[in-house]
Amino acid sequence: MSVDVKEFIPLMPEIFLLSMACIILIVDLYLSDANRSITYGLSVISLAITGLITFQLMPTSPEVVLAGTFVSDQMSAVLKMFVYLVTAIVMVYSGKYLKDRSIYKGEFFVLVLFGVLGMMVMISAHSMLTIYLGLELLSLCLYALVAMHRDSMNATEAAMKYFILGALASGLLLYGMSMLYGASGTLDLGELAKFIAAGDQTDLVLLMGAVFVVVGLAFKLGAVPFHMWVPDVYHGSPTATTLFIGTAPKLAGFAMIMRLLVEGMGDLHAHWQEYLIILAVLSMVIGNVIAIAQTNLKRMLAYSTIAHMGFVLLGILAGNEQGYSAAMFYTIAYAIMGLGGFGMILLLSRKGFEAEDLNDFKGLNDRSPWFAFMMLIFLFSMAGVPPTLGFYAKLAVLQAVVNIEMVWLAIVAVIFSIVGAFYYLRAVKIMYFDKAEDHSPITSSADMRATLSANGLLVVALGIYPSGLIALCVQVFS
Repeated sequence: MSVDVKEFIPLMPEIFLLSMACIILIVDLYLSDANRSITYGLSVISLAITGLITFQLMPTSPEVVLAGTFVSDQMSAVLKMFVYLVTAIVMVYSGKYLKDRSIYKGEFFVLVLFGVLGMMVMISAHSMLTIYLGLELLSLCLYALVAMHRDSMNATEAAMKYFILGALASGLLLYGMSMLYGASGTLDLGELAKFIAAGDQTDLVLLMGAVFVVVGLAFKLGAVPFHMWVPDVYHGSPTATTLFIGTAPKLAGFAMIMRLLVEGMGDLHAHWQEYLIILAVLSMVIGNVIAIAQTNLKRMLAYSTIAHMGFVLLGILAGNEQGYSAAMFYTIAYAIMGLGGFGMILLLSRKGFEAEDLNDFKGLNDRSPWFAFMMLIFLFSMAGVPPTLGFYAKLAVLQAVVNIEMVWLAIVAVIFSIVGAFYYLRAVKIMYFDKAEDHSPITSSADMRATLSANGLLVVALGIYPSGLIALCVQVFS
């Protein structure tokens, strides 16, 4: 079977980033530690150019190429653009932290770029095989990044846990895909959707396949009861890696759910909706309640992430365009908020000191009123306090749930959002009303300070004027 060269045009962003990652890997071999900033610069420039190419190739209608394995549509283009932006900010935030721990190596940037490539493949996948290839490329990069700090026992332990549980999740997902393939005879998501629409939607093999797929997706997102890896991995990883794991892959995870459940198994909505209701409620309840008991900020934000993923699932289970656009808006909002929250930990960390305990933020307002205010914005946004971005993200999801007449689900979400507000407000109280135990100056690069400030102001700006981002998400699914 011959393939038209024109079919590779939609893959130009992936081809370019793959080429640059390989070039950067080779160039880095000839650089000394003193010149490692060249690798950093090339990586950020590569992401910027990849974003430009993606923007130029943004399609007006979905285009499926390479025998149905790859799709280029508006959802993929928008999510990829945010992945590039978030990843570039991760690199900016991570520089000083990595240098202080002697892990400012080319491997970090190359692994991040290959991880982004895996996310891009997941986002544009139109076949179960393509989804799995993208997922495994991302996962292998993340395992290595978690173990990056080889002298840290916590990092090594976290990497082992992540690898073992990640392999289990991949196995469950693959088993579910194999059952779907066995029932339908196709790996193409479009053909799978046609088969389900035309056939018996109570077929036991199809339903069991859907169960295993949902379980595999829940593992990857960190939804309860498949969340056990999240707090340990977030806590044990170098904070620069935690920042990356906690932000950009969530965008790819959202795309994977949309491709598999909505595009591939949309006609089984009545069945997988029930699974998502259970996962969403458990995630919001367990995530918010256990976060209250945490004194380590990274673990607290890990449980917070679990609760936020519950909100994303609420939007998806609505099963309509309003729900999908709300879930996408929420995922993007969480990535932006997560960047700021973990970025503040990186800002306060220094050589030999990890600013990851709540007590490390005591009296931050006395040390730096501006960055205390930035952290206040991020925490308020995660709690859903108006007029921040997080408030409108929660509101959009709740409206979608109410409109499908699941008011009880919206009430549960609101109740546990209020519960969650407690641990966010506790951190605010510590910053503003407790006396500082650490009076050392905050040392960070000018680019990090500027980017972190812009990050905080963006959360407020998008909270006051959310219509642009909401309209973009609505347009993707309209």
